[in-house]
Amino acid sequence: MSKADKALELFSNNFNCCQSVFAAFAPDFGLDEKLALMLGTAFGGGARNGEMCGAVSGALMVLGLKYGHFDASDSEQKSRAYSIAVEYTKRFKSANGSIVCRDLLGYDLSKPDEMACIKEKGLFADVCPKAIKSAVEILESVLAEYE
Repeated sequence: MSKADKALELFSNNFNCCQSVFAAFAPDFGLDEKLALMLGTAFGGGARNGEMCGAVSGALMVLGLKYGHFDASDSEQKSRAYSIAVEYTKRFKSANGSIVCRDLLGYDLSKPDEMACIKEKGLFADVCPKAIKSAVEILESVLAEYE
């Protein structure tokens, strides 16, 4: 099963965008899927405030697992990790118009009346799978490029 298919399967099983993207890749980095799902919970729906798209957050978490900075004295690794994150978000924004959840959905899910519109129009089922698929494809490209 491809990473995109795995992420979409997770999303269809009631996990949010961040959980779906992050958990699809986590086992490749020795991280248990259950723990990945738990870690990604609060990032869905732009941290429940319509901010950064959860799929983007999940992808950035994967990039952190691969390229993350953990040695306080290694400024070169920190700089490289930041550069890769910037490149990722640039590509996602170019492909999707924004990295902001409320921009992608066209509504702010933190506002009850707008959340009702999102649900009524089925935007989670329409917009989010496209964002997840795009997030995974761009992530795979970045991971391959910066190997």
